[in-house]
Amino acid sequence: MAFLALALMAGACGSDQEPEASRETDKGAPKTLRIGLVPNIAPEEQRAKYQPFARYLQDRLGVKVELFVATNYAGTVRALEAGQLDLAYLGGLTYVQARERTKIEPLVTEVDRETGEREYLSQIVTRADSGVSKLEDLAGKDFAFGDPSSTSGSLYPRAMLVDARFNCSATTLDSCPPLERVLYSGGHDAAAQAVAKGQVAAAGLEARILHRLQKEGKVPGDLKVLSERKVMGYPWVSPSSVDQGFRRRLAEAFQDIQDPALLDLLRAKSYVPVTADDYKEVDELARKLGLLNTG
Repeated sequence: MAFLALALMAGACGSDQEPEASRETDKGAPKTLRIGLVPNIAPEEQRAKYQPFARYLQDRLGVKVELFVATNYAGTVRALEAGQLDLAYLGGLTYVQARERTKIEPLVTEVDRETGEREYLSQIVTRADSGVSKLEDLAGKDFAFGDPSSTSGSLYPRAMLVDARFNCSATTLDSCPPLERVLYSGGHDAAAQAVAKGQVAAAGLEARILHRLQKEGKVPGDLKVLSERKVMGYPWVSPSSVDQGFRRRLAEAFQDIQDPALLDLLRAKSYVPVTADDYKEVDELARKLGLLNTG
């Protein structure tokens, strides 16, 4: 019943066709591979975007694939905790939050197409005409984070503000004086729009999502970067309860992706293995800034 409730809430999207390969060839494979995605953009857009990826895994692994996108980041963590997912795409912060509640293993992360590394960029941006030239100029102004559990939209922007001597509370997430007001937009796209429309003076978001929105003409191309930090890439994770051999096949399926169109869709140059140790900095910042448990 809980699984059905999640499906109805998030919307399940899978192929109606049975995979060509027989599931009898791999006794460790689940009958249906249930994949959860954090909604770093609008959930319905995220779900539609990943359909070609679902088809790739279905053909490669010989199992039916279903995609789930919860309404927020915490929903993906709850689904993992409830045993409703076999594979999940998480931000670094969501991963360290999830492993506090359930046993999961990071498998791979993407090599970022922009940086050429496992790390991507978190930025704090403002309008070119805002009159703001450095973080300290945001005193007395409104600021937008993304989802509270977003690594590049919440954790790292908060760390940048703290480094600039803003007093962001580790217990009350909407208090960060001398900012006047703190908002949470949900997705990176909404945070960028809030800046573009002048609803807030600045926002924290993921650089590569901002660049895509600018390329699509959804936000101005002249937003100004006030500060940026490198962030360890989004891990694809799997519960420890999933067969070890099948987890290895999952990791290999990512590392073997060669299709340029699929890699472009996944925002990846390629995929490389990661371990829990790669997310030590994320874990330390989350504990320090009060973001280890946000929902």
